[in-house]
Amino acid sequence: MSEKLELSVPLEEETLRHYKAERYYPVNIGDVFQDRYSIIGKLGYGTSSTVWLCHDSLTPKKYVALKVYVNSGKPLREPSIYEHINRVESNHGGRARIRALLDSFVVSGPHGEHTCLVHEALGMNMEELKDLLGEIPPSFIQQCLRDILRAIHFLHQEAHVIHTDVQPKNILMGFLKTDTAFERFEQDELEKPSPRKELPDRTIYVSRPMRYTLGLPSLSDFSEARFDEPQNSGLIMPDVYRAPEVILGMPWGHSVDLWGYAMTIWDLFEPRKLFNTQDEDGRYSEAIHLAQMVAIVGPPPLEFLKRSERSRLFWDAQGNWQCDVPIPDMTLHSKEQRLHGEEQKFFLEFMMKTLRWDPEDRCALEHVFMDEFLLADLIAKGEVVRSE
Repeated sequence: MSEKLELSVPLEEETLRHYKAERYYPVNIGDVFQDRYSIIGKLGYGTSSTVWLCHDSLTPKKYVALKVYVNSGKPLREPSIYEHINRVESNHGGRARIRALLDSFVVSGPHGEHTCLVHEALGMNMEELKDLLGEIPPSFIQQCLRDILRAIHFLHQEAHVIHTDVQPKNILMGFLKTDTAFERFEQDELEKPSPRKELPDRTIYVSRPMRYTLGLPSLSDFSEARFDEPQNSGLIMPDVYRAPEVILGMPWGHSVDLWGYAMTIWDLFEPRKLFNTQDEDGRYSEAIHLAQMVAIVGPPPLEFLKRSERSRLFWDAQGNWQCDVPIPDMTLHSKEQRLHGEEQKFFLEFMMKTLRWDPEDRCALEHVFMDEFLLADLIAKGEVVRSE
């Protein structure tokens, strides 16, 4: 018997700030989509979708992840981005580290149509892995992030796509051939069904976490991706990962992914985020974010500030900080809490190469590949010779 939860207490997607029940398709465990995909259990939820583990009946012992979008009425970016990526003819090694789209279709719900994407089923994301382990071994992080860097390089150089949302929760771990995580997930659901709220028009299930795996990583979630246009603009990136050119309303390009990549590295190595961007009421503050950037990265070049009218809200005509929010007394070195000696030195040098105000000053991806910090585990094993 499944555990029935109190109807009056918000659960899962119901806890989201702008939740509206009629926007979500009422998926039930046991449902079959397209006469092919049988719902086994719930993997997760968000503001734009719910995600489910399924059997693919056309392929024996094949598990897939089904992403069921809300019926927002707005055109979705992700399907068109994936269609474009799938059409790119390339032998680039990074392509294999992009989470594959296997199928897509539309279903009609009680309140509208819902786009569905079928992906290869993968394990937990790197944020969940860090939460589980407390600390991830540096060599494993470096191996994973080299793979993700290849994926980003493929997107930029071959597909001409900007991900815009590179962060630990969008890096999913794959499975080794001996893993039985999906079978165990299915067995767990049979033996102890997920707790749920049974409402008149739908059932809200508690997501069941995937077990931890250490296969190859994949870059996922292209719901906020953009094609690499000469003058991309607009608000992108989660608040705490947001690059300065985005905060200041400037045109932006593929270098925002390098900023997100550097922030991801920090998050995976360090116990706390580099920037604490919330005010006393828990709301995101651009002024606090920019003030901390000044403290950690140094003052921005005046020529960079001249590209944005919004700069006047924070700096005077000479580039001096004039906002009411004070520049905090902190440095990149003082924020780093985990590493020591040479490892810390290379880590901080890497961060300073990539966290630059001006996108044109950030280290090129081709040079990031050869950075001593990302290659440290290979150098230690003698597989790569340190440059002099």
